[in-house]
This record gives sequence, structure tokens and C-alpha cells, in this order.
Amino acid sequence: MKDTKQTSGAGGEPHQATRGAGRPTLTTNQGLAVADNQNSLKIGGRGPSLLEDFVLREKITHFDHERIPERVVHARGAGAHGYFECTKAMGHVTKAGFLSEVGRKTETFTRFSTVAGSKGSTDLARDVRGFATKFYTDEGIFDLVGNNIPVFFIQDAIKFPDLIHSVKPEPDRNFPQAASAHDTFWDFASLNTETTHMLMWAMSDRAIPRSLRMMEGFGVHTFRLISAEGESVLCKFHWKPKLGLASLLWDEAVKISGADSDLTTKDLWQAIERGEYPEWELGLQLFTEEQADGFDFDVLDPTKLVPEELVPVETVGRMVLNRNPDNVFAETEQVAFCPSHVVPGIGFTNDPLLQGRLFSYLDTQISRLGGPNFHELPINRPRCPFANDQRDGIGRHEVNKGRVAYDPSSLQADKPLENPRLGYESFPEPLSGEKRRRRAEAFADHYTQARLFWVSQTEPEQDHIVAAFTFELGMVDTPEIRTRMVANLRNVDEGLAKRVASGLGIALPAASKPARPAGEVEPSPALSILENAEPALPGKKLGVLVTDGVAPATLAALRKAVEAEGVTVELVAPRRGGVAGEDGETIPADHALAGGPSVLFDAVAILGEAKAVERLTRNAAALEFVGNAYAHLKVIGFDPAGATLLKAAGLPRRGDGLVRLEGARDAGAFVEGFRALRTWQRAAEVMAPA
Repeated sequence: MKDTKQTSGAGGEPHQATRGAGRPTLTTNQGLAVADNQNSLKIGGRGPSLLEDFVLREKITHFDHERIPERVVHARGAGAHGYFECTKAMGHVTKAGFLSEVGRKTETFTRFSTVAGSKGSTDLARDVRGFATKFYTDEGIFDLVGNNIPVFFIQDAIKFPDLIHSVKPEPDRNFPQAASAHDTFWDFASLNTETTHMLMWAMSDRAIPRSLRMMEGFGVHTFRLISAEGESVLCKFHWKPKLGLASLLWDEAVKISGADSDLTTKDLWQAIERGEYPEWELGLQLFTEEQADGFDFDVLDPTKLVPEELVPVETVGRMVLNRNPDNVFAETEQVAFCPSHVVPGIGFTNDPLLQGRLFSYLDTQISRLGGPNFHELPINRPRCPFANDQRDGIGRHEVNKGRVAYDPSSLQADKPLENPRLGYESFPEPLSGEKRRRRAEAFADHYTQARLFWVSQTEPEQDHIVAAFTFELGMVDTPEIRTRMVANLRNVDEGLAKRVASGLGIALPAASKPARPAGEVEPSPALSILENAEPALPGKKLGVLVTDGVAPATLAALRKAVEAEGVTVELVAPRRGGVAGEDGETIPADHALAGGPSVLFDAVAILGEAKAVERLTRNAAALEFVGNAYAHLKVIGFDPAGATLLKAAGLPRRGDGLVRLEGARDAGAFVEGFRALRTWQRAAEVMAPA
């Protein structure tokens, strides 16, 4: 295994400088002084965290019970039922039955969520998205509890309460809601440089997905797969969406939050109701302990990923979500995920964040769902038989018969017994080392993979990251925090730091001193959304602004052309009741113009009659409809009458992403323009990157 030299913290972290004379001593709730609040108690720097760590347990336990009944994190969520189908038998590396046979299907329930906001917050906050799947396997429940970003902010579970306290509404004022753009979060982030890699992802387009159906999922941690022969390989879990990746622009997200704060929840539900079932491939990155030892990062560090160029992702199955919940509270809200829910053939590593989660999630569910019997709720019940000696407690559903609830016993013939052949066995990993609060020295590199992510982005994606840092830090009132964060960014990339400093209007500070300087990296195209964008339209949405007198033939041709590509068409009209076509027939509308802004769609078209469109030129909502579509780089189709609206909005009628719809024959040209999704050539005109 890797070098086990240890370091007392994360290696010369800036936060050390904030500790001075005259400040109170941090203690436990019992008044015991805490010597180290940065690291959990482990065996060696890379060994497992110990249940003996009463400081970790007290801190996590108190945190887990801070909110009743809403989840402390991941409170806002949407879920769906489905199934997982194995497409490649993996019995040679794991004895997990649901991965052992091609064609084998396993029932699933998946919950997507935002992390920081309350249950009533917007879907479109800049945030990590939770991606948690419950597999109801024949051998018991397996919960793959991950996010849409493959790394995390912190390296050790003992820091999780601090992270979430910093990003939640500030306790003396209770704002901002569902936002990281405030002092306490950036104070924490700038003082804990291990957050830098995750910050790059959080400031990127990954943090504002266009749809839950169009984002990846990751298990985050390094797990262990165990074969029937007792051999082990290390594993990273990946979900890759069939519809591809797509994200929003920040300005779109802000405006959608005002127009339809439930956009992604509604999008998932409506797609399933239409029979457009979302699908993801499950992929595994498999590597040995010896391979891991050769990497220039530590696979036990949850702030690091394994580049796909280093270890390709091997597709082993697919998940299809094909049924909406019957009752959101009973299912989506009461579903209880725990990383400790595993089946034979899947095990853990000594990742210190994962080790803390194995304790924390179970503790949280006991508080949130009222007691230890949450597993008996229908959404949480295994689909295979289960029996044990656990009894009583709040919310008990089972009526257990017999006099015996202990083991061993000779008094009841049908008492459940342990089964060494079928039972779960942990991998017998040899361990040695001192019992200390330490991290492995390899965890001290906080910048190399942050730099890897930056150099792997396309120019528009880099512009968005710069704009996000500038916006977020611009909301920070304390100058020292802004300066400290930019100083850290100099260790990622000089150009990035200079642009953010310029956007903030501050002098470029000296670079902070890293515990370990960033290494040289080659771009990883797999980390870029735009590098992997495919000209595919399924799952996208077209908004057509129509007026009285619209030509039904033109509208029908456009609808037919885009629906053939899997696009959903919604009509926007001056009135919700719809419009009268040129043939006098009523055409129903899906949105009134005041409630159907262009930010809700991936592309737009304007079809109407000259006098009716002329009236729209005096309608602020109509001018905003086309103005925002143009500013957000969307493809815009328009008939001769619709051109009048573009002119009134001060927009060109020719150029990239502008498609004239003179008649039915032009629908095909519109589809081809739509495939690009955004007209990036227009970005220099409408966006001024920092």
C-alpha cells in the first residue's frame, strides 16, 4: 500500500493561523478539551476510523439530530421507481448477485436532491445534487448513496458538521437559503484548502444541471468488490445518463427559480408520465491495490477522482426509472439510504469520510424517521425475507411470535440462525499502525486535481467558472475572505486567479503556501460537459410562442420535425386559453406568456400573424421572451411575422442560431440548428466574461 507517513492536519493549512491567544478552548459537550478537531481517530494515517472516537461520535450525533423531521442535508428531493438490469456479468470480481448474471433485473428506487437548501427551496440552486439508489436485491438492500460530482469538499467525516454549518443559512440571521454565496461558507472553504477541487466542480456548470435526467452520478468513495474466492479489487461507481449531460447558464437558473422553482422535479415526473423513461448506464472503475499504490494521489482521499484516462469506466448494467411515486411523503420523503447497506461482494475501504458516513446515516434515520424501525416502512423494506432478534421500539410493524429474541437459544426450533455460507463477510484486510488523529501525507495535495479539472474545461466552461467564483465571492462582505480565496486559486491556475481578482476589483494577492504544490497535468476530456456533448435532442423542450392567425401547417410541420427527434413541444400564447389559427380553429396553449418565459425551454420559435405579433412588440414579456433566448445562446426559429418581434427587441434576424421558418420545408433546418443546443459563437457578443 501507499506511503503511510502521517501529517498532523492537512499539511500547513491556512486555518492554523487563525488560532491565537485569548480564544476559548474547543471542548466536547462534557467540557473535555479537544486536541484535534480536524482528524478522526484512526489506525495509522490510512487506516479505518475507530468507533472509540467519542469526539467524532458526539459531533456527528449532535449534527444528525439538529433537524426534525426534515433532512438536515438533501432535504429537497425527487424520486422514482425503476429497475436495474445487469448487462455484463461480473462474477469474477464480486459475488454480489445483482451483478452476476446478464439480463438479471433488480427493483430500484432513486432519489435526486439538492444538498444545502430546505425542503421548500428552489430546484435550481447552485449546489451538489444527490444521486442515491436503493437496490432491492435478492440478498438484501444495497444503497449506492452518491452525488452528481465524483469528489467531495472534505477528507474526513469529522469536518462534515463544520462544512454544512458553514453553507447553511447563517444562524444569527437565517439567510441565505440554498446558497453558498455568503461569508461563512467561503470563510470555511478558504481556510480548508482541501475543498479546492470540489469548489472547481461546484463553480462549474455541473452544479446547475438542466435536468435530473441529464446528469451523471458517482459513488464518490473508493469501494471494495470481493469475489466468491475472497479476492478483492477496488472500485469506483459511475452513473452515465443515456440522454447525455446538459446544464443551465447561471442567468437561466436565477430566472427559472422565479418562474418555476420546481423545474427539475416537474421535468422528471412529466417525462416518466409521458413514457420517456430516464436511463443511466452503471459503470465501474476497477483497479488493484498495487495499481492504486502507483497513482500520484491517494484513492482513500474523497477529494480525489481516478481519471478515466487512467482507469476506463467499464459498463456493467443499466437503470431505467419507469414509475413515479404513488405518494411522495410515504416514498420519496421516507426512503432511508445508508452507505452501510451493502450485500455480499461489496465492501468498504478506509476512506475516512466513508467511515464516518457508515455511522452517521443510520443515526440520522433513527432520528428523522422516529426510531429504529424505519426499515419496516414499505419503501425501505427488503424484497427478500428478513428475520432477526431485534424487537420493539417506536414504529414497530412486525408482530413477532415466539418466546425467543436472543442468540444462541435451544427453546425455539424456527429461530433464525447465522449462516456462514451465505452471510456477509468483511474483507480480511491486514492493518497496523499507531492509534492517532492523523491523515496520510498523500492527502496533503489539495491543488493538482483542481488544476486538472480547470485545464480540462472548454473556454466557455472556464468562463462560467470564473463568473461563478466572481459572483459568489462578490457576495462575501469580509475582504480578507475574498483575498484569501483568490490567493488559494493562484495554486490552481494563475489565469483563473487573475480573472477572479479582476472581476472582484481587488489586487492579485500573493499565492497561499500549499502543503504540496500542484503537479503538472494533462487535460482529461471526460471531465468536460461540452467536450462530450452529443448532437442529440431526446429529452429537450421547445417553446413555441404563437399568436392568433398562426399558420397551422407551419406549426404542425415544426412540431412533427422536432417530436420525431424526441423533443417535447409546448405552446406559449398571450392567453392560457390559446389562440385561433388562421383557419379559425382554436389551438390550446400550455403556458400564458406571462408564465411561460423562454428560460423554461431549450430552444424557442415565434409563429404568428403580422398584426398580432405587432401587438406583442409592445408587450414586455414578449420582448423578454426573445431577448433572453438570444442572450442564453438558444436557437430561435421565426416566421416572417415573428421577425418583427426580434426587430422590436433589437435583435438580428440573421446569424448563427437564427432560423427563418418560411414554411414547412424549413422545419428540418431548425432541427439541425437545434442539435447544437447552444450557439456558443454568440457568447462573445452577449456575455462579458470576467
